[in-house]
Amino acid sequence: MKKINLFLTAIFATSMLLFSCGAEKAAETEESADDSQTEVKATEQRASPLRTLEGTIGNAQALVQYGAPSVKGRVIWGDLVPYNEVWRTGANESTYIDIDQDITVEGEILAAGRYSIFTIPKVSGKWTVIFNSEWDLEHGHFQYKDVNDVLRVESTPEWQEESQEQLSIAIESPGLVVRWERLKLPIVMK
Repeated sequence: MKKINLFLTAIFATSMLLFSCGAEKAAETEESADDSQTEVKATEQRASPLRTLEGTIGNAQALVQYGAPSVKGRVIWGDLVPYNEVWRTGANESTYIDIDQDITVEGEILAAGRYSIFTIPKVSGKWTVIFNSEWDLEHGHFQYKDVNDVLRVESTPEWQEESQEQLSIAIESPGLVVRWERLKLPIVMK
């Protein structure tokens, strides 16, 4: 009986030793897996890369974040981006601007804060540019609600000869400039 108890104790001790070593190894493996997953997420390539830029508009410091889709041979205006419908002015989550001071947009005051930017493209004439208080929308215009609009202005699009493959938004004269495909949409800000 003593031999059986001694034998069972030895098996139990060995099992515990192996189990604890295995648990440490499993923990190391899990940490490694988490590290590599984080690394993968950090280097993950999005079809429409997320872009962030900072600059000065008038006396205000501005930060803009947007998803930058590419043309990829598609018909953009009137097809991928329908006319007369709200567009998130980028891809994926909402494009937003963060300003630390009040500015004017197309002559109208926009108070300091963070706002999503939407546009309504038109077949001809001026486009509507919308600043909305709901800036953290994961699915852009699908979650847009006009009751949260803070400011709506009109901006005149310009059509360029050369096409730009990837959408860009720049902080430059006259304020913000959206470019994509043959579009150049200057939004006057001071």
